[in-house]
Formats: sequence, C-alpha cells, structure tokens
Amino acid sequence: MTSNTNKTSKLDYNLVFILILLFLASCLAIYSAQASGQYKENFLIKQIFWYAVGSGIITGVMTLDSDQLRKLTWYAYGFGLLMLGFLIVAPESIAPVINGAKNWFKIPGVGTIQPSEFVKIFIILGLARVIEDHHQKNQMKTMQTDFWLLVKIGIVTMVPLGLIIKQDLGTALVFLAIMLGMIFISGISWKLLAPLFSAGIALVGTIFYFVLWKPDLLEKYLGVGEYQLRRIYSWLDPYSYQGSDAYQLTKSLLAIGSGQTGGKGFGNREVYLPESQTDFIFSVVGEEYGFIGASVLISLFFLLVYHITKVGMETKNNFYTYICVGVISMITFHVFQNIGMTIGVLPITGIPLPFISYGGSALMGNMFGLGLIFSIRYHYKKYMFSTSA
Repeated sequence: MTSNTNKTSKLDYNLVFILILLFLASCLAIYSAQASGQYKENFLIKQIFWYAVGSGIITGVMTLDSDQLRKLTWYAYGFGLLMLGFLIVAPESIAPVINGAKNWFKIPGVGTIQPSEFVKIFIILGLARVIEDHHQKNQMKTMQTDFWLLVKIGIVTMVPLGLIIKQDLGTALVFLAIMLGMIFISGISWKLLAPLFSAGIALVGTIFYFVLWKPDLLEKYLGVGEYQLRRIYSWLDPYSYQGSDAYQLTKSLLAIGSGQTGGKGFGNREVYLPESQTDFIFSVVGEEYGFIGASVLISLFFLLVYHITKVGMETKNNFYTYICVGVISMITFHVFQNIGMTIGVLPITGIPLPFISYGGSALMGNMFGLGLIFSIRYHYKKYMFSTSA
C-alpha cells in the first residue's frame, strides 16, 4: 500500500536549497563580472530570466515518471541528432559562426541556443535506457554480452560526438566523460575494460607526443587546426603567449592569485578579464572572495554531487540510478575542467561552470539534468515491506 502524500511533500527540498545557493552565487559573481564595462548588456537580469526558464523545465521534467522517460528517450535522442545535423548544413543566417565555431542557432527575440547542451541530457537518457534494456535481456553475464553492451554504449555516444567534435571539442569531452561514467556503473567486466582503458591512455600519450613534436602530422591527417594546437602550447607555457592565446589564462591566474585567502571583497575587482561572466567566472570568485570563497563554492558543488549520489543509491529503479550517474559525470567533469582551466591545471576548452557561468543554453541543459533528479524524488514511493522508485 502506498502512502498518500501531497505533491509538495514529494519535492526534494534539499536539492531546492542547494540550487538556490548556486543561484545566489551566480548572481553575485555575474553582477561583479559585468561591472568591468566591456558590454552594455545586463547579464544579471538575463541570468535571472534563464533561471526562471530553467525552473519551468525542472517543473515539466519532474512530472514525468520512469516509464514516460523511457518512452520519450529515443524520440529525444533522435531530435538531438537532427538538431546537430541541421546545425552543420544550416545557413549562417540561422546558425551564425561565433568565435570560429558554428555551434548555435539564432532565435529571434531570444538570442542563441546551443543544441549540444541539451544533447548531453539526451545521451544520458539513451545510455541509461541501453544499459537497463541490455541487462534485462541478458540475465547471464559473459564476456560476449559485456562486449556488445560496450559497443552499444559506444554507438550511442559516438554518433552525436562525431557531429560536434570538429566544432566544439569541449562539449565532445563532456560526451566522453558521460560515457565513461556510465561504463563504470554498467557492470561490464574489468577484464574487458582494463586493456581498453590502457589502450586509450596510450593513445592520449601518443597524441600528446605528436602535439609537442610532430604537430604537422596532426594537422595533415587528423584535421587538427592551428588554433587548437596554440591552445595547448599556451596552456603549457602561458607567459610566452600572454599577449595572444594565453591572455585570458594569465589574467585569470593574476586575478585568483591576487585574491589570496580572504579576497578583496564584493565589487573590489582590480584585474580586467574579458568575458569573465562566462567561462572564467571562477576567476571573479577567486579575486573577490579569495581561497575561502572559492572553497565555499566548490563545497556547494560537492553537496550537489553528494545529494545526487544519495538519490541514485536510494532508488530501486535501475534506470533512475543510471540517470543519476550520467548527471553526476556531466556536472563533475564540468566543474573540474572549468576550475582546472582557470587555474592553469587543464587546457582551456570553453566549458562553463555549471549553474554559475552566464549562458542560457548551458543553464537550461543543467536544469534539465536536475529536473531528472527531481523526477526521481517526486515519483518515489514507499511501500509497507519494500521501497521502490
């Protein structure tokens, strides 16, 4: 017998509280970032608007239970592929080239929308569906069944990956991070994974070798652009490129370093950093609030990931568990990559800081992901002798 609870009691208030704190942190950081006067736009008002839109997305997604999500999965995935494919062939009046990349659709009266931000969620749903369906059909695990599951996971990820990798390497890396997270939780034998991961590490090492000593071969055979190579060189030796490709990085290092332990205080920025409201928003936090403020923000992300992990462990629905792993993989990679690039530990890839950086598409995509987590709690049911979701 299920317990009779009203709709408000089904709401995940802990997740709401974490989201409100991230919203406030985003507003404070963006308000300071736009004070540099580089643009006349009010990014804070726009971010509040996108948060309102994202809240609507959460409300809509939250009402869908696991059966409805399963039924919609392949329609959403197919729609995502159509958007990415159309983006390639669309004229520039519809899909303008911005900063050398064609990743956005121009929506009159709204601005630009980046479809790959939504495709991240569609991939999570697709992989969750593939893994669950595979285990239902193959009760007895063998190396052969594990291999075919790995192939299915690879196909679901690589098709959209192939459509964006040349235009948006950062998002392509997010796709791979989601795939790896799902592989770890899929139950595939380590006897199969270990040699594959070893080969992957060896491949990355080989590519890194060619980047440093044989870049002409990468340009000729893999189509790696000169600007992509410069990004790596400027990451390895930023102060040799501080007047060009490493300008953002060196300014970011200066801003974060100057914040020291307690920061300079709200609104007391001294280091000019272009586009700081987007990918380099963490630099604003580091300068104004120092190590303490940056640590508080990172702790918020830790609480978010911890909460989603708890939700995934408590649910008895495997489809929901896989979704939680996908959302965790996406958010965790975003946080590590964004903060890592602002402090010079990782190369600059143009990945925003989730829920903090200004950007409608990225925020809506992340809110879509949280909507799935809200859905799990919303449809959670307690029974007299067991628990299910």
